Amino acid sequence: MELTFLGTGSAMPTGERFQTGLLFEGSEPLLVDCGSGALHGLARTSVGYEGAETLLLTHHHLDHVSDIPALMKARWLAGAESLTIYGPPGTGDLIEGMLDTHEYMQDRLDLQVTDLDPEDAPFEIAGFEVDAMETRHSMQCLAYRFERESGPPVVFSGDSEALEELVEFADGAAVLIHDCSFPDDVDVSNHPTPSQLGRVLADADAEVGRVYLTHLYPHTDGRHEEMLESIADSYDGDVRFANDGMTLDISSTGG
Repeated sequence: MELTFLGTGSAMPTGERFQTGLLFEGSEPLLVDCGSGALHGLARTSVGYEGAETLLLTHHHLDHVSDIPALMKARWLAGAESLTIYGPPGTGDLIEGMLDTHEYMQDRLDLQVTDLDPEDAPFEIAGFEVDAMETRHSMQCLAYRFERESGPPVVFSGDSEALEELVEFADGAAVLIHDCSFPDDVDVSNHPTPSQLGRVLADADAEVGRVYLTHLYPHTDGRHEEMLESIADSYDGDVRFANDGMTLDISSTGG
């Protein structure tokens, strides 16, 4: 399994990071979230938007969905005929609303849209077994655990406060991709600060390989070492910052 970070930024652009997007490559590609700029990140990969036939959404905030209409149009212009979209409850309404706004895109693609109930997990999506759990955020958001028959799991937190049950959801994963939006001196809810995340990583009853920090607001610029030190005050595991365009071979990361 290969994982490419298409966008590691947030709702406040910096010019250095696109908004949230991940590309998983297993037996077939799976695009996870599609915030502003993620389509450009996807175009830089060998898969491209032509090959991204399946999209999975964590939630419906703009910085995770704003490039969906652009993805649909790009696929149509490239000759693609379909797009399959999964996401939390309300995803069907979200896509319908986008098409109501961009009427000329209606019926350009064969769209298959499925609302996911985490109580029905795991799901079979694009060759992955995908488990789901609800996070703590300002709207309903799902964290996902991606598994295949061979190779270790990968977990993506989506947007969430630091939760022990979310880290335990990642038990046994080679990689946990976790929201760490702000440094410690920002008073914030619905996202974790480094000290909060470090304590939860240390206290949870889970073994996690490597942690990658993402969903980075401009407030984190120039403060990465400080943030890593704050996490390390509680947690002695392998923690790194994700960057746009970074690709991981999950089978060889060793976590």
